Amino acid sequence: RPSVLVLSPASMGARALKNIALSYMVASQNAQGEQLALQQFEQATNMTDQLAAFRVLVHHGCASRDKVIADFYQQWQHDQLVMDKWFMIQATAPQDDTLQRVEQLFEHDDFDLKNPNRVRSLLGAFCSGNPICFHVPTGEGYRLLGQYIELLNDLNPQIASRLTTPLTRWKRHSDDRQLHMKDELNRLKQLPKLSRDVYELVDKSLN
Repeated sequence: RPSVLVLSPASMGARALKNIALSYMVASQNAQGEQLALQQFEQATNMTDQLAAFRVLVHHGCASRDKVIADFYQQWQHDQLVMDKWFMIQATAPQDDTLQRVEQLFEHDDFDLKNPNRVRSLLGAFCSGNPICFHVPTGEGYRLLGQYIELLNDLNPQIASRLTTPLTRWKRHSDDRQLHMKDELNRLKQLPKLSRDVYELVDKSLN
């Protein structure tokens, strides 16, 4: 189990610099990059280094991605806060299969739609922290968000309204994306039992 970090400015700076360099190595497809990241993931003595290596391997779609996802889950499945990060890192990966992976994670045994932190770590992270995958031109990301806003509308209207925000910013995007976003907003607006929290956001953004 990773030990407690030394929180001196020097040690924090050294870890940050090392992990930035590791990310650059993997991103540049350096032959040693993935091996170094995997080694750091497996041998890390603190959560900062292990999470940094995990993020690099997942976000860059490395060959060891599925292995480290499974290994990290096996190691930390009983720590809810760490599991939130496990969901979040997968949801924010800028990979072609991330939308599909997010859909699969909604079915994971450790995902609970009634748990606000877990919802934010998966759905919230995907919609607000992964613009490449959320804003795919087909509008699939918007439809996924709308689907879960509808479900959350009955369970937790406050969370549902907060998650609506990315759709309400439709004016910032290209014409084709605007159409998809407005279609989803109009669909939500027509729901017979839409909560006041969600309705006010949707209605204001469309008018």
